[in-house]
Amino acid sequence: MLAIASIGLVAGFLSGLLGIGGGIIVTPLLLYMPQLVGASTLSIRTVAGLTIVQGLLASLVGAISHRRFKFSSGRLAAYMGATIFVAAFLGGAGSKLVSNTVLLVLFLALACAGGILILLPTKNEEEYPAGAALDFNPARAVAVAAGVGLLGGMVGQGGSFILIPLMTWFVKVPTRIAIGSNLAVVLFSSAAGFLGKAFTGQIEWLLAVPLVLTVIPSAALGSRVSRRLSVLTLRRTLAVVIGVAVVRIAVSLLSGEVAG
Repeated sequence: MLAIASIGLVAGFLSGLLGIGGGIIVTPLLLYMPQLVGASTLSIRTVAGLTIVQGLLASLVGAISHRRFKFSSGRLAAYMGATIFVAAFLGGAGSKLVSNTVLLVLFLALACAGGILILLPTKNEEEYPAGAALDFNPARAVAVAAGVGLLGGMVGQGGSFILIPLMTWFVKVPTRIAIGSNLAVVLFSSAAGFLGKAFTGQIEWLLAVPLVLTVIPSAALGSRVSRRLSVLTLRRTLAVVIGVAVVRIAVSLLSGEVAG
């Protein structure tokens, strides 16, 4: 329980700070950390259930906090959230038609590209832009959400860490608005996954308690810290997290964790 609580603190803080769901970090920690502290190993099903609980809570609290700071766009979140919900569903349903290994390689390539894009310098980006006044191309926003959602649904990855670089580079959204809005986008997919697992008995509610107690305050804290950091620092920190995600996906491929 203490190990899960500590994972919730870390994941919640990073979610609020960087606008990501946190699953790419939570899943390996839940799989391997209990063994390090002498606890029983958690099953994949249990880990998946706890990860979706963490993602739902972190994205909900983070989205509310960033919206309070006016660092999110309701229009952008609506366009991308609705699209990624449908795309992820279709991707999950059609995952049997394409090799998971090939798809994961593509996902890995996209993550590598995202890590590079988030490090590219941006011209004249405002430190504190107004989310309500955001002007963006809806077609580009939908295209990004559809592509990441479809591929992510096929390989069982959320892909929120890829959305932010694509939002800043391709949709031309300021970094802070991309972070705040992405949490609202992640909330759509997390809510769908949570309901599906909850109604089919795939969540260990007792083990979810320490996540509830730690993710909520840590995500709120991460959002406050995000507000005080410079855009450059946020982009560099996100690049590090994307690097961790790339390593995680690469290990899955090399170890044969993903079959097909």
